Amino acid sequence: MKKYLSVGAAVVAACCMAVTGGGAITVAKAEEKLPCKAAYLCDYESGTVVLCDNEEKRLPIASMCKIMTLLLSLEAVDRGELSFDEQITVSENASGMGGSQVFLDTGLSYKAEDLMRTVAVCSANDSCVALAERVAGSENAFIERMNSRAKELGAENTLFANCTGLPKEPQYSCAKDVSLMMRELLKRQKYYEFSKVWLEEFVHPDGRTTTITNTNKLIRAYEGCDGGKTGFTNEAGFCLAATAKRGDTRLISVVIGADTSKSRNKTVSGLFDYAFSAYETKTVLEAGQSVGKVAVRGSKVKEAEIVSEGMLSVFSKKGSTDGINVEYCYPNEIKAPVTRDEAIGEAVMYRDGVEIARTSLRLKDSVERISWWDSFREGAINWN
Repeated sequence: MKKYLSVGAAVVAACCMAVTGGGAITVAKAEEKLPCKAAYLCDYESGTVVLCDNEEKRLPIASMCKIMTLLLSLEAVDRGELSFDEQITVSENASGMGGSQVFLDTGLSYKAEDLMRTVAVCSANDSCVALAERVAGSENAFIERMNSRAKELGAENTLFANCTGLPKEPQYSCAKDVSLMMRELLKRQKYYEFSKVWLEEFVHPDGRTTTITNTNKLIRAYEGCDGGKTGFTNEAGFCLAATAKRGDTRLISVVIGADTSKSRNKTVSGLFDYAFSAYETKTVLEAGQSVGKVAVRGSKVKEAEIVSEGMLSVFSKKGSTDGINVEYCYPNEIKAPVTRDEAIGEAVMYRDGVEIARTSLRLKDSVERISWWDSFREGAINWN
C-alpha cells in the first residue's frame, strides 16, 4: 500500500502506521515524501513489510549490486566450489577496474576471504571482478548467475550488467528486490565478520598495505547496526541497504537515491528508529516446548511427550497478538520404535488464516519397541 512520510528529526515522526485486524500492516499518508527515490523497511525473519515507497520502481542501485556478488561468492563456498583460504590470481581485467578499489596487482594471488572482506568493507571493484572470474570463469558468466539467482529470490525488477554497480546500461533494481538479496546474504554468518570491520590494513602479497574503511558509517553511528552495503553514482544518488538488530528483532532498511550521504544515513536510521519503537518480535512457541502427548503402541511406554523442534516467533506491533494462532498436527498414536530425531508432526503458525511459519514436532525422548519377552509377559498379565 502506498505511503508517504514526513521527514523530521526522527524521519518518521509524522508517520501514521497501524496494524489492522491480526497484523496486516498499512501505512497512512503524511505531509511530506521521504527524501529519496525509493525505500523499503522490513523484518528480517518473516519478511513482514513495515514501510515501502516506490518499492518496485526500477532504479540504478550503484554498488548495492555487490550484495549479490558477495552472496554468490559465499554460496560458492557453501557448495564447496571455493574455499576462503584459496589463493585467487588477479587478472589484468580485474586490477584495471576504476571507481572504489583496493588496488590489487595483476598476477598476484590473494585469499578469497580477503577479497570478500574488501568488497563488504570498502566496496572494492577490483576484488569483485577477481571473485567473479574465479567463481564463474568470467565476469559475463558471473553476471548470468547474478540474474538467474535474482529471479530465484523473486527479484522480478532486477537486471545486472556487471558485478560492481558501475554505470552500464541496461541495469537496474528496486528497493524491494534489494531487500530480498540482503535478506538472503544475512543468512551467512561469515558475512558479519566482514560487515562489522570498521578500519583495517589490507596487506598485499608483496607487503604493500592499503587502508580499508567501512563505507557504511551506521556500523558505528547506529546502535545495533552490524551490516549493510552503500552505493553511489551520479545517476543512482546515495543508496544504502542496512540491517540492525536489537533484542530478537532484526530489520532491513533500503534507501535508494538520496541527495547526500548524510540524508541517506539519517533516513535509514529514522526508519530503524520507528520500527524498533513500534514493533517487536514475540516468541509464540519456544524450541523444546511441550505441546502435548501421543499414545504409543508396541512399547513399554504407553504415551510420549511431544516437543517443538524449533522456535516460532512473530513480528508485530507492540501489544498486539490479534489474529495469531498455532495449529499442531500430529497423529493420535505412533508405533514404536521412534527416535527423538524423527519428526512426527508440525506446528504451523497463522496470521489471519495465512501461514507465516512452521516447525517440526518430535518426541522429547525416544521410545523403543517392546521385547518379545516383555510383550509375552504383559499379555499373560492381561490375560490373567
